[in-house]
Amino acid sequence: MLRTQTSLSTWSQERNMKWLVLLGLVAFSECIVKIPLRRVKTMTKTLSGKNMLNNFVKEHAYRLSQISFRGSNLTINPLRNIRDFFYVGNITIGTPPQEFQVIFDTGSSELWVPSIFCNSSTCSKQVRFRHLESSTFRLSRRTFRITYGSGRIEALVVHDTVRIGDLVSTDQQFGLCLEESGFEGMRFDGVLGLSYTNISPSGAIPIFYKLKNEGAISEPVFAFYLSKDEREGSVVMFGGADHRYYKGELNWIPLMKAGDWSVHMDRISMKRKVIACSGGCKALVDTGSSCIVGPSTLVNNIWKLIGATPQGSEHYVSCSAVNSLPSIIFTIKSNNYRVPGQAYILKDSRGRCFTAFKGHQQSSSTEMWILGDVFLRLYFSVFDRRKDRIGLAQAV
Repeated sequence: MLRTQTSLSTWSQERNMKWLVLLGLVAFSECIVKIPLRRVKTMTKTLSGKNMLNNFVKEHAYRLSQISFRGSNLTINPLRNIRDFFYVGNITIGTPPQEFQVIFDTGSSELWVPSIFCNSSTCSKQVRFRHLESSTFRLSRRTFRITYGSGRIEALVVHDTVRIGDLVSTDQQFGLCLEESGFEGMRFDGVLGLSYTNISPSGAIPIFYKLKNEGAISEPVFAFYLSKDEREGSVVMFGGADHRYYKGELNWIPLMKAGDWSVHMDRISMKRKVIACSGGCKALVDTGSSCIVGPSTLVNNIWKLIGATPQGSEHYVSCSAVNSLPSIIFTIKSNNYRVPGQAYILKDSRGRCFTAFKGHQQSSSTEMWILGDVFLRLYFSVFDRRKDRIGLAQAV
């Protein structure tokens, strides 16, 4: 076990790699663990994805506190939404535990947090893991890199005890970030990926898999409720889905393949006219993205249809017109998921109204959309790893 500063410094010199991050089902178990999420201000970033996504807009977030109820099977770590679009929750790493605020991301598979050896301007504003203070820390000799459209990290592969509420994963592999760039102004400590192993650049077993394999959760199911309130109420739950967070029945949608949380979408329409995804397309259900992202040419058409005009990096509409904007309907497995203007129009820090649709450059012949938090605030989402499916229902 190598835990000295000299050893870590040696590996930290092997830098300059590319990193990829594409940044909680219904099975009721006797123990559903709920992690509260907080929504925070952030900056828009583009994402480079492994084997399928290029230049997708992603955003990141910041911090939160934990609430536990002793003697109960339910653990709640409150997630607060502070104005913009990202949601973070609390985890701890090490012995004794060190606390971090991370993005729970269905678009990626890696868990990573900053190291004390990371001296970038971004790391200096984050909570950094102090490995010498943990008696359960174990080092490896491998590194990996992930590159975002406008930023990147390089991390050393390490092992330690990770806790999500009352769930404990011992000797969990994760990334200890040695270098970050491009994430200035994006206040968050790290990312906890909830996608499949095959998109993991480090080859790590994702923590959700490991918790299931070790019997910490009885059902391989997690679910997200993203509150419309800007401050309180958002949670990610593990081991099942609490029906009090949604109305009616869950509509179950099979994954296009057991490899990421992507489903087949039938079409996107407005005023009974198809405006995108006319022949069917792929949709990634992504809690790590704040917006709804699609091919630039199709998003440009949506901007025109709602009368949005460009100003800088955003497209704005008159705030007085928001209530009269038409709903945009996402049809998935013959079910219509309506997103009204009040949901896809957001306000910036100056009170101006801009659209939550973002464009990406199509990199393949397959039309691809990302359904991020704008969509998921309206629809409770359940991710069933055992049956490789996603459940959606109207959120309360």
